Amino acid sequence: MSSFSERLKHFKLVRKILYPIIGIITWPGLVIVNKLRIRGTEHIAKLPRKNVLFVSNHQTYFADVITFLHIFCAVKWGKKNKLGIPYYLLNPFTNVYYVAAEETMRGSWISRLFTLGGALTVKRTWRSAGTEVRKGLDPSDTRKITRALDNNWVITFPQGTTTPFAPGRKGTAHIIKLTRPIVIPVVINGFWRAFNKKGLKFKKKGTLLSVTFKEPLQIDYEAPTEVILQQVMDAIEQSKSFMLKGAHHRKSN
Repeated sequence: MSSFSERLKHFKLVRKILYPIIGIITWPGLVIVNKLRIRGTEHIAKLPRKNVLFVSNHQTYFADVITFLHIFCAVKWGKKNKLGIPYYLLNPFTNVYYVAAEETMRGSWISRLFTLGGALTVKRTWRSAGTEVRKGLDPSDTRKITRALDNNWVITFPQGTTTPFAPGRKGTAHIIKLTRPIVIPVVINGFWRAFNKKGLKFKKKGTLLSVTFKEPLQIDYEAPTEVILQQVMDAIEQSKSFMLKGAHHRKSN
């Protein structure tokens, strides 16, 4: 991504224009073509506008994040656990960034457009061209996320992959220890069934999509990264204990 485009995505005016466009296009797929069930927006309605980290499981490249943005905008307008008519896109919530793999966001013109919507592009810390090469979080990537948290919400997917029950990455715990944010766990389901892997094409219509926001985690920021990461993975229901309870993709109730 060019340095100009990198700077451009930090202008809220760009997101104020981009969110309504993307929102109007994607709203029918969430509410009409499929059914969206939202729970727990009471946990995010009164959050501060900065240093809030949303940690979630991951099922598609883009549909998950787009849904979060819809919900954040709706909550800003006072909606509770629903989207309804998307008039909330007239004045969207723009204090938000999301962490995404650099290689994914370079994939197409659509992904590059979504990058302008607030993507914090990071290098995959576990593989390059299919080969595992690094275990740690790149320092420049850490700076991107910590700076974003200074004045915004940030969405991150600790597993860094859409594969269910993949192990979490310690980089997430490192960021939590470093910035001490309010951490909101999110559990999603149904997106893998409704959309293709990118989340831009329908795979099965009429699917129940669920998004559940949980209470902020009570975290001991002095605890080892392994302990914090385990707490996060338990909260987003992607730890080994949840894998042993049933199918890899839990059924929506």
